[in-house]
This record gives sequence, structure tokens and C-alpha cells, in this order.
Amino acid sequence: MDLTFPPAQEAFRTEARAWLEAHVPAPGTLASLDTAEGFEQHRAWERTMFEDRWSVVSWPAQYGGRDVGIFEWLIFEEEYYRAGGPRRVSQNGVFLLAPTMFEHATPAQKARYLPPMAAGDEIWCQGWSEPDAGSDLAGIRSRATPNASGDGWVLDGQKTWCSRGAFAEWCFGIFRTDPGAERHRGLTYFLVPMDAPGVTVRPISQLDGETGFAEVFFEGVEVADDQILGSVGEGWTVAMSTAGSERGLSLRSPARYSEAAGRLIDLYAARADGDGPQAGRIADDVARAYIDAEAYKLHTYWTASKVADGHSVGPEASCNKIFWSETDLAIHTAALQLLGPEAELLDPDPSGEGQAQPGPWLDGYLFALAGPIYAGTNEIQRNVVAERLLGLPRG
Repeated sequence: MDLTFPPAQEAFRTEARAWLEAHVPAPGTLASLDTAEGFEQHRAWERTMFEDRWSVVSWPAQYGGRDVGIFEWLIFEEEYYRAGGPRRVSQNGVFLLAPTMFEHATPAQKARYLPPMAAGDEIWCQGWSEPDAGSDLAGIRSRATPNASGDGWVLDGQKTWCSRGAFAEWCFGIFRTDPGAERHRGLTYFLVPMDAPGVTVRPISQLDGETGFAEVFFEGVEVADDQILGSVGEGWTVAMSTAGSERGLSLRSPARYSEAAGRLIDLYAARADGDGPQAGRIADDVARAYIDAEAYKLHTYWTASKVADGHSVGPEASCNKIFWSETDLAIHTAALQLLGPEAELLDPDPSGEGQAQPGPWLDGYLFALAGPIYAGTNEIQRNVVAERLLGLPRG
């Protein structure tokens, strides 16, 4: 693999770096995006990027992108994390739904949904998990039945752990349209406005009191035929396209982990006790976390090379998801070992109005704990690897 970039891509990097250095908000400027205030502040940041065509660089220009390739997107991600860019409030739409739309949507659907998604005007939440169907997506019970006039559908059911659900304008999710079909059949992928009559949103408060998730109830919600992505009954195929993005390239670029691993090395240089009883073990943990972050970066570029040559990301995305989630946790665990009891200290709210919050390493660790669970638990992903990649029999 050639890891050098041609002049045109280096020029793209230089342009992106200059723009980000001039526009990225200073640390602590934006409130948490899991609050109403922070959500709108992050939305405004998405609009700032969109205005200069930086929000979705790899998309076609007609939808707000720059018509560049997957490698330019990876370069932009590296520069984004290098500059300390805020978390993307639009990630469910831009990184998960959009790739699915490019594969399955009609031209009219792309024209309708992609530009406001790129601009941050319409933020999407994901309506997959249900109280009795988390990682077992095929076990969903929410249903869709034809309406009386035959030109639309009526949705009933409940979704939970909907990321961004407390404040989002739209939800994408799958509903059972043929209750008599086998588990993976008879599902359909719908696009649902959150302000539709019959939609009830109940925010889920986290331990810190913020509402990063919501449970959403659908009671007689009317949707039109053109709010189906793909075909009726083919929701599992469409959903697997989204899952491939969630577990594969789109959701977690290697820049996220390379940046954190670099900060870990700096922390080790500043805090390591070379004579302490645990010094050798901590050094090994730091080295392993850094090596794994670099390995994930190289693997991602290898995968991107395959995609650029026309290949798709299949069940090997499950390997990817296991690796990035466990690497994230290893990086932050090593940081907390270095910080010791100091890791538990909270940082005061700089405004003096809110409550104290976990510092960057503790906050990252708490979020990393969820990595082996969301996007399909790692236990399920290991089953996928065993059955679909290694050809092992089902247990």
C-alpha cells in the first residue's frame, strides 16, 4: 500500500487545515450537544461548515459536497480532529443515513433529504432498537400497516435509545410490514418526521442529567409511500447498508483514535512514574493502545483502497467495529491509569452556571464504555465474524 498522498490531496489537506484553524470554535465554547442549547450551537456549526462546503466533502456538489473521494474525506477527518472540531450533531444523517440513501434512495428522495441534512437544517435520529429488540434487530415488533386509501402506511410501536432523538427533526427506522414473514423478511425502512401527529418523544436522562437519547412512541402515525427507503419488504437489506456504515468506514474514522492516542502519549510523557510498581504494565498498555490506533488507521486506508476500486464492505465491518470500540476503551483506560485518583475530579462549568463535568479523559472513558454495545454489541459482532467470515456453524 502506498501511504503517500499525491500533490492534489496534499493541497486539499492544506486548504482544509487553514479553514479549520480559522473557524473551529475554541474549546469550551459550545455547550454539550445533549442539551437543547448545545444542540442548537452544534447545529449552527454544521451550517458554518456547509456554507463553505466542508460539512460533507465527499458528496456530489449538487447536495452540498465537493465531489472528492473517500481519501479526501479521511484527510478532512484527520484535520478535523487535529483542529479539535466539535462532535458532529448531524452524524446519524451524514455518516449513517446518507450512504444508505446514495445506494437505495430515488433521485427525488436524494434531492429532498440530502441538502438540509448537510446544512444541519434537519437532524436525524435512529429508530432501530426496541425494548425487546436491541442488537437483535430482526426481532422488532413495531409495525406498519397500509392505510385505508392504499397510498401510505400507519406506524405503531416503540423505539428506544434513539440517539439525538430528544431534539431531532426526522427519524429513520425499520417497521414490520408483513407480520407473517420470517424474522429477517417483511421489514420496511421508513423516514418519519418527528413532528407528525401520533409521534411522542420522551427524552432519556443520562447519569449527568443530559438527554442524549430518547424513547419514541408511534401511535397511528401516517406516512406516505415516498417516505419508504428502498422497497416494501426489503428493509433488512437497506438496514444492513446502514449497519455497514455504522460498523465500517463512516461512523468512526481513524482520526478519532489517532488523535486520542497522540494525547495519551503526551500524558504518559508528563505523568509516567518510571520507578512505580506498575510502571512497566502501564507502559505496555500505552504502547499497545497507540499501536492499535495506528493499526486501525492502516486498516481503514486499506479498506478505503478496496472501496475506491469498486469493492463493498461486507460482514468484515463487524471485525472493524469490534476493533475500534475496544481500541477506544483501551486508550481511555490507559489514560485513567496514568491519572490515578485525579481522573475522578470534575471540571467546573466555565460559565459558572451549570454543574461540574467530567474532564476530557473521564468523559471519553465513560463514552467508550458504550462502544462495545452500540452499533450492535460486540458479542453479536463476534457471532457474525464466526458464521459469515470463518464459516463456523451456528451455536
